[in-house]
Amino acid sequence: MKKYQPLPVVILLLINACSQLSGEYASKKKSDQLRKQFLDEDNILVIAHRGDWRYAPENSILALENAIEMGVDMVEIDLKKTRDNKLILMHDQTLDRTTTGKGLVADHTLDQIQKLYLKDGAGHKTLYKIPTLEEALNVCKGKVLINLDKAFAYFDKVYPILKKTNTADQIILKGYNKTYKEVSGQLGTYMDSIIYMPIIRLGGKNYQKLIAELGTHHYEAVEFTFETDTFSIIAEFPQMASQGTRVWVNSLYPEHNAFHHDDLALTDPESVYGWYVEKGISMIQTDRPEFLLDHLRKKGLHQ
Repeated sequence: MKKYQPLPVVILLLINACSQLSGEYASKKKSDQLRKQFLDEDNILVIAHRGDWRYAPENSILALENAIEMGVDMVEIDLKKTRDNKLILMHDQTLDRTTTGKGLVADHTLDQIQKLYLKDGAGHKTLYKIPTLEEALNVCKGKVLINLDKAFAYFDKVYPILKKTNTADQIILKGYNKTYKEVSGQLGTYMDSIIYMPIIRLGGKNYQKLIAELGTHHYEAVEFTFETDTFSIIAEFPQMASQGTRVWVNSLYPEHNAFHHDDLALTDPESVYGWYVEKGISMIQTDRPEFLLDHLRKKGLHQ
């Protein structure tokens, strides 16, 4: 019988390296594909609000991993800055609601915050820690688009982390109630490196001025929130889409979407998600990503 000869160590290392490169290439290809769809196609994109927070603590690594696994197109995360100028995932100004800590995030160092635990949606302590922005970006790298919320004011600290993790091409940055002049003045050269999306609250401060700007400055996407569906701009959503501007609407709470919201969708999904499609809305941020994906896939509206 021929004696088995093990492969030389060098060959094994080469095989392992090739396998890792292949995995990274496939992963990168996924985010490149999503970015192309975002910019060039008119399909419906599903955004998981704070990750899959109904089955994991919000803004946690597990919430991001769950959302990626189910096949969302984008995850939305919120950022806060610690006392020592480190960026973490956190929606609130304080630690009280979502962690075992208390007080302002800005009054704590990263070391202090990393000793805390996240709470689940019912307010119970979990085993999960508060992630840094860098940790979250490394989890999402190449796999999904990333919407940064609560990050505009300190984007100068965000951008070096995007460069370090090589994730800038996956980022959509939000800004609320800001004119193009204000945005370009604050972001400067960063405007050329990331996708910026304005938020316009219909009926809110300066909303008519911000809408008028849409005719002079092209945005790849605009987020609209509205308590009623009587605003004339809603009828123009399909035209905006035909001109290369996606419309983003939140299905989270009734006041964001004229009562076309996630909880109503549980009993009548067509009156919510069908209404969005009919109105030319192609980006839906949801607290129920799995339910929305299932509905769209049954309709042939999502891969």
